[in-house]
Amino acid sequence: MLVQDIMKTDVITLNSTHTIADAVQMMKQKRIRHIPIIENDRLIGLVTDRDVKEASPSSISETSEPSLYETTLDKIMKTDLLIGHPRDFAEEAALLFYTYEIGCLPIVSNYQLVGILTKTDLLYNYIELTGANQPSSHIQIRVPNQAGVLYEVTKVFNKHNTNVLSVLVHPYQDDEDCKILAVRIKRMNPLAIITDLKAEGFDVLWPGELEMDL
Repeated sequence: MLVQDIMKTDVITLNSTHTIADAVQMMKQKRIRHIPIIENDRLIGLVTDRDVKEASPSSISETSEPSLYETTLDKIMKTDLLIGHPRDFAEEAALLFYTYEIGCLPIVSNYQLVGILTKTDLLYNYIELTGANQPSSHIQIRVPNQAGVLYEVTKVFNKHNTNVLSVLVHPYQDDEDCKILAVRIKRMNPLAIITDLKAEGFDVLWPGELEMDL
């Protein structure tokens, strides 16, 4: 999936001459945490809710300095920005979020700001991709780390005329000879499928017998 498929395109922006007060009002009104700063249609900075909080007068401060709210955003905005492109892969963007511990990624094309991607967007995209937002069951199967095993597993689902919503493959502990298939299927009661998976020799880790008795 590409960034352009999950980014927000109705981006709320301000310019460097707007004030902290303007940013506070905009964040409250639009319920956002990040505001790109634009000048001559070009992205020049970014202001976050943390930047605003650190620069704003403290509500418990003995000395109130309301003039700080009139500070212009060019004084507090970040300018050393990481940016993305609409045709970047979503997983590449997710790696940037993880590596640099950022909260959002401005998306730029032809020097123009065309969107913004946030952690929330990525999380919701993950939920949709895995099908966790649909009525479904989750099955974890330990399988040999060899070609063709996924085909053999899916034959069991096909036998039960069951739609597979997603399949994730990840390592099994420190054993390089095995993998875990995390499969989400569009069926609320997977007992018959689990029985057949075991009959075919697959090791079903989840749900176990205890979970199925609940």
